[in-house]
Amino acid sequence: MPIGKTPATVVLLLSCPEEDILVKACEAIHTFAEKGDENKVSLLGLGALEPLCQLITHNNKLIRRNAFMALGIMATNGDIKSALKKIDVIPSIIDKLSLEEDIVVHDFATLCLASLSVDFACKVKISDNNGLPPLIQLLSSPDPDVKKNSLEIIFNLVQDHQSRLALHELGGIPPLLELLKSDFPVIQHLALKTLQNVTTDTDTCNTFREEQGFEKLMDILSNMDFHDLHAEALQVVANCLSDSKSLQVIHKGGGLTRLMEFVLTPNLPEIQSNAVKCIARVAQSSENRKLLHEQNVEKVLVELLSVADISVKTATCQAVSIMSFHLASKDSFRDLNGIPAVVQLLNNESLKLKEAATQALSNLTHGNQLNAL
Repeated sequence: MPIGKTPATVVLLLSCPEEDILVKACEAIHTFAEKGDENKVSLLGLGALEPLCQLITHNNKLIRRNAFMALGIMATNGDIKSALKKIDVIPSIIDKLSLEEDIVVHDFATLCLASLSVDFACKVKISDNNGLPPLIQLLSSPDPDVKKNSLEIIFNLVQDHQSRLALHELGGIPPLLELLKSDFPVIQHLALKTLQNVTTDTDTCNTFREEQGFEKLMDILSNMDFHDLHAEALQVVANCLSDSKSLQVIHKGGGLTRLMEFVLTPNLPEIQSNAVKCIARVAQSSENRKLLHEQNVEKVLVELLSVADISVKTATCQAVSIMSFHLASKDSFRDLNGIPAVVQLLNNESLKLKEAATQALSNLTHGNQLNAL
């Protein structure tokens, strides 16, 4: 706080008509609020919120910027978030996301919206006030904090079906894919989690494919430096492969072969078991099972039955169960000595694995005399 000024005095100065005083008052509030939650709550009690919400639309660029810095820092507190919901501030914040505005304003405006967008009513307000188009533009901002905050808001918005469709229509897929190359793991994770949500929609999946999304994910999966992203990347892969049209296209581009090779690369057990779960998800439809059979998926699965890790073996038994609905696969598993391998797993101590192995045997032997023998 400026010398001799108490927080209460500074809050009063927020209503002063003199611009240079307003600049200093906002700056002082930002500095005071940054010191911790107790200060933020005391500023709320002193009535700082209303005048700050007005000052973010001030004609003076510096006042706007400092008011946003103060508001952005304060909005990270739960009590202030609740108070902000009662003030109709979201339209004014969205208004300041335009590309002509200062990057510092973008940073704190998106920080503010990221805090608010967790709340359902605020999400609706952001969507209703056309918040998505400027947020998609800000995914290409030169500032990593602006990218991260914008991505966080978009991730919160796309929990809702309408926003998922809107993101796709507004061309949000290419900038999301671009963020997979970010130097910041937190941005890569958020981009993948957002893609995981939006690729549950068929049209979005098609765009994702046209933008070489699958290839970009396989590049992440083939790179062990990115192993902490693999589990999330595989979820997106599973979404893209679950409809048979996508699977055909990806298969023609050699994508299925790459996936099989990836499954067999002895890397981290968690990734391997996720990759097998991905195959099991793909195998949910009979057309997909036929395609996987043509790719000799049974050979891959039988090899995985002898991997040391329990979670990999369990996931593999579940995949064997699903593939066994395809008649030719039942014979393949028998010819590859898969049945003795599954029988052996019944002796394992893990209850989950025993259960999965029993289910696999039940499906393998159902209506198949030779397998039963």
